Amino acid sequence: MEIWINPACSKCRSAISLLDAEGAEYTVRRYLEDVPGEDEIRDVLDRLGLEPWDITRTGEAEAKELGIEEWARDAGSRDRWIKALSEHPKLIQRPIITADDGTALVGRTEEAVREAMSRQPAGSAPGASSTAV
Repeated sequence: MEIWINPACSKCRSAISLLDAEGAEYTVRRYLEDVPGEDEIRDVLDRLGLEPWDITRTGEAEAKELGIEEWARDAGSRDRWIKALSEHPKLIQRPIITADDGTALVGRTEEAVREAMSRQPAGSAPGASSTAV
């Protein structure tokens, strides 16, 4: 699985800590540095079963500058939203976890991260780490 993170984000750090504690195998993508293109965002949206406005951090300063709150949320505006997310990756909700089974989810809660781990094929999560409890 792959997890899109911003290292400054506490939810991202919590998700990584849980994945590590459970011994999950994953790849980190710092999406502010390794910015996803429009097609990649479309793919992740399809995997999430969401629309771009559903994963947009509308409270960010960049969103306010763009006036994104006023944008239409309909099929005709979808490409505009996707382009904005690609050009302003800070607006993408985080962390996003793409599972090997073709699904994805926004991992902002422990339950969501555990759900992502449960979607992994047998053998891709070797079990708990050896850290003492």
